[in-house]
Amino acid sequence: MHLFYQPNFSELSALIDDEAFHAAKVLRLREGEAVRVTDGQGSWYDAVVQSSTPKRCDLKVVQQTVQTPRNYRIEVALAPTKNMDRIEWFVEKATEIGIDTVSFFYTKHSERRNMKLERLHKIAVSAMKQSLQAFLPHIREVGDFGKYVPTVNTTQKFIAHLPEDKIPAHLLKKAGFTQNYTVVIGPEGDFTEAEIQLTQEHGFEMVTLGNTRLRTETAALVACQTLHLVNIISQP
Repeated sequence: MHLFYQPNFSELSALIDDEAFHAAKVLRLREGEAVRVTDGQGSWYDAVVQSSTPKRCDLKVVQQTVQTPRNYRIEVALAPTKNMDRIEWFVEKATEIGIDTVSFFYTKHSERRNMKLERLHKIAVSAMKQSLQAFLPHIREVGDFGKYVPTVNTTQKFIAHLPEDKIPAHLLKKAGFTQNYTVVIGPEGDFTEAEIQLTQEHGFEMVTLGNTRLRTETAALVACQTLHLVNIISQP
């Protein structure tokens, strides 16, 4: 069955814009054909095509299924890499695994200070549909790291960093069960001492993600999967 993403579908009962064009011109869907739609907010809609044009594909809903959200939430915040391909890879894979928020901040050592959020959104939509999920992650640019840190109010906050004098505990051991998490990942030039100090002042716990040095996007994906593992392992 063909899968589509349409925000506000409960109000529209139709596909519009790119999804309508794809339905009409690429898939050539006709009246009576079955499709499935997600609104990216937890609902799946089984529907049949009523009419199809490149600008609007009207649908009749046959059944709505509401997917229960996870009892924990994951935000990974990172300094974007110079190579956008690596950031796009992370967004795609993190969406497939399951992530709620991806935040991009800028530090003193950041290699990139602008983001193509529209393209990342499209990549996330594609990954959401491919992995049969009903929740689209929120992808945002939060700007200066120093201004972002004080705004983080999740129940558990972590910074992935390895100080020279002492190796911190692994994220797998520090993260609690069914929490709302934020993990910040620095640029390849690492955080400055002042930036690390700022996180400590605002309740971030220092953690490691393993025994090897990871690229920014790899560390971000490891953090995401580790938090899922914490909740899988801790299930009764």
